[in-house]
Amino acid sequence: MSTLTHASIIAGGAYRDLRIDKGEEKVARSLHAFMLRLRMCEEALAREYHPADEMRCPVHFCVGQEAVPAALSLALRDEDYLYCHHRSHGYYLAKHAPMNALFAELYGKATGANGGLAGSQDISYPAHRFYSGAVLAGAAAISAGSALAAKLQGHRQVVVSGFGEAATDEGIFWETVNYAALAKLPVVLVCENNKYSVFSPQLARSVQDNISERVAAFGLPVATIFGNDAMLANRTLAAAFERARNGGGPSFIEAYTYRWSGHYGPAPDDPVGYREPGELDAWKRNCPIDLLEREMRSKGLLDDAAKRSLVAGIEAEIAEAFRFARTSPFPAKPDWSDLNWSKATPEADRLLAEVDLAEFDAHQAQEQAKGY
Repeated sequence: MSTLTHASIIAGGAYRDLRIDKGEEKVARSLHAFMLRLRMCEEALAREYHPADEMRCPVHFCVGQEAVPAALSLALRDEDYLYCHHRSHGYYLAKHAPMNALFAELYGKATGANGGLAGSQDISYPAHRFYSGAVLAGAAAISAGSALAAKLQGHRQVVVSGFGEAATDEGIFWETVNYAALAKLPVVLVCENNKYSVFSPQLARSVQDNISERVAAFGLPVATIFGNDAMLANRTLAAAFERARNGGGPSFIEAYTYRWSGHYGPAPDDPVGYREPGELDAWKRNCPIDLLEREMRSKGLLDDAAKRSLVAGIEAEIAEAFRFARTSPFPAKPDWSDLNWSKATPEADRLLAEVDLAEFDAHQAQEQAKGY
């Protein structure tokens, strides 16, 4: 198989390889329902963002990138950890965190996932072990720490790090890959390669756009997939999760996909001129929802009546989430010290206290390690 790249995907035209194998019917329905719910959620938030201007934070939408979060929603267990970057909504829903709390967080309300204080870019839901963050490559480094803790404690948890290809421009990403391979950590590194870091194409930042080839040199099993094929994403992630959960160590998955949205906010950023001509339309013709729907209909797994029913249920859930967010109260004025450190850490306080210089022996014996 030739190396997968953004250019080869565009050149390949309409994607025809999505398949639903025997026994995957329930999986297909679940993936489709998740992707449709995520798409409708994002589109509804985008419509409401302006002109009301009631949402209290920047928002990075993931329209067009629904397949990987959908597959994660089936692979993850309650005890697993999921860390991700700032394009967080799909990952948040993949960990089965409530939509009401997501909407309320964007509106800056006390009933939000983080009391209205984190917003979209740094939203978390600790009860479901989900954390996002705006620090580039931060999800990768933190996931390694969680995975090490799980391994040392003998837990069968899997830790997932979701990020874009721009995270691999950071040195901490490669340090994470190296240590994860060396220590055989139960971590699954998922790169949604959508080509752009803000307005900068990947090939303006590196010589080649296939990251998997470089990661493989560190000794990790890697997979490079067309990231809009939800069934393929599900099979690939399921194999990586099984390997990690059974002590086989980490995996790296590079899923080539594409965001239809602008880098942030609901308004398109096409006037900037950073996208290749015809590129967005080409990816829209390979919409992950349409690809799966077409195969489901051909197998009798979906018809118009079933889709109308599904859409109606999602519309009702979204309407309730908006009502909940708008009618919820704003948080009380916070104590900023409580937001920055915990007062319940006496041992840490003791260790971090200033050393009493009277107790310091400047003449204590020194030992030089041999061999230096």
